[in-house]
Amino acid sequence: MTTTATGPQPLLGDRRSLAQQLTLKVFLLVPFAALIAAVPLVWGWGLTWLDVILTAVLYVVATLGVTVGYHRYFTHGAFKANRALRVALGIAGSFAVQGSIIFWVASHRRHHAYADRDGDPHSPWLFGTSPTALLRGFWHAHMGWMFSRDVTNYQRFAPDLLRDKDIRVVSRYFGVWTAGSLVLPAVLGGLISWSWWGALTAFFWAGLVRIAALHHVTWSVNSICHMVGSRPFASRDKAANFWPLAILSMGESWHNSHHADPTCARHGVLRGQIDIAARTIWVFERFGWAKDVRWPTPERLARRRVAG
Repeated sequence: MTTTATGPQPLLGDRRSLAQQLTLKVFLLVPFAALIAAVPLVWGWGLTWLDVILTAVLYVVATLGVTVGYHRYFTHGAFKANRALRVALGIAGSFAVQGSIIFWVASHRRHHAYADRDGDPHSPWLFGTSPTALLRGFWHAHMGWMFSRDVTNYQRFAPDLLRDKDIRVVSRYFGVWTAGSLVLPAVLGGLISWSWWGALTAFFWAGLVRIAALHHVTWSVNSICHMVGSRPFASRDKAANFWPLAILSMGESWHNSHHADPTCARHGVLRGQIDIAARTIWVFERFGWAKDVRWPTPERLARRRVAG
């Protein structure tokens, strides 16, 4: 607990109501069930090239909304964005259905403040190092932590976003963006194919399955990337680089590099490390939508390299 001019500020804020808990479970478990159902469906019927294209496009948009927007911009201030880009990133990130901007940012800033220690909302190491403890920790880090009724204190970890009128509005209408994330693919699928069946399959694949896949890629950064991988840079925690997730996560799985230098706009800082999110920020910078980008320099990298 820290103390400020207004008194002590605990890690946790208000608890979720039972209605909020039920809603959360629906939006976490229904897409997951759709992902499981997708396995027999893909072998039999109900998947078209239109579904594949819509799924891929919306996956990229929502994933970049989280990686570029929620994470590198809103959480860590890796660059400055003009108003239009800031709002667009907030809405795109909301399409990932991982919580509102303020919820996500507060939780992630708390994660960095207490990474792999007591206070971290989703460390896989909180229960010990035995096989049973690590299995429990993996579940907790991957998705179990989100079923808790406790919510990170916004005033302590995201006061800047609470003061931002635009972001408060985007955050307040998170439910609208969530509905849009499901309705938009169905509308596009129906109009392009001019059929109800096209609307239904697009809703399933580009809506439910896409959201579930994105959920598990993001959650894998919390779980797998704190357990397995390489650690070429010094950090205070067990964050690791896990290359198999690099493309699907748009560069987020270069997690050791990120924890060693959290405000850096590029996570894949070594040769051959693909970082689609960083390239997207580079494009925004070229168009003049982003500025003061915190790109890595040889000096910064050298200071953080593990000796040996």
